[in-house]
Amino acid sequence: MMTSGQTSARPTRRYGLVPVVLALTLAACQQGAPLPEAPGTADLSAELRLTEPPRREGQCWAEDITPAVIETVSEQVLVTPAVTDDQGRVTTPATYATETRQRIVEDRRTVWFRTPCLDEVTVEFVASLQRALKARGIYLAPVTGQLDTATREAIRRFQAPRGLDSARLSLAAARELGLAAADLR
Repeated sequence: MMTSGQTSARPTRRYGLVPVVLALTLAACQQGAPLPEAPGTADLSAELRLTEPPRREGQCWAEDITPAVIETVSEQVLVTPAVTDDQGRVTTPATYATETRQRIVEDRRTVWFRTPCLDEVTVEFVASLQRALKARGIYLAPVTGQLDTATREAIRRFQAPRGLDSARLSLAAARELGLAAADLR
């Protein structure tokens, strides 16, 4: 029994925040709440030029050759038809031959695209490039800061699905990787 002036040894619980937390939690579960969209991948082919661009101060360009796209089609062609008897049973099966044809879907071409200028491509820049490609699972070699064959192949694997089949880093790809400032013009 407590007398006046004594306090309880048990702490008092406050439930004032519980309804607020519950309401916020339930509100987050509501359907139709807009979710932010993940950034998409850049279409690097939009940056390509088919003619040599004019040289401007502060702009650097790379020239590369995109490979031809060749389609190979194989099909079975009837050589001799099947022979059947009077009752429709096959006495001699048909014979077929495989014919293979190739056609050029897209010609090989020379393209130009913006690229980071040589004075920007430092050892630190290349190391950051390697780390950015490594974080995406594209570059598997050690980070060296050297623009070697493994780095160039990783650049190609990053850019090819985006429309630029080149081992030379485009400025748009560098921007997508967070290595170059965005062009706000």
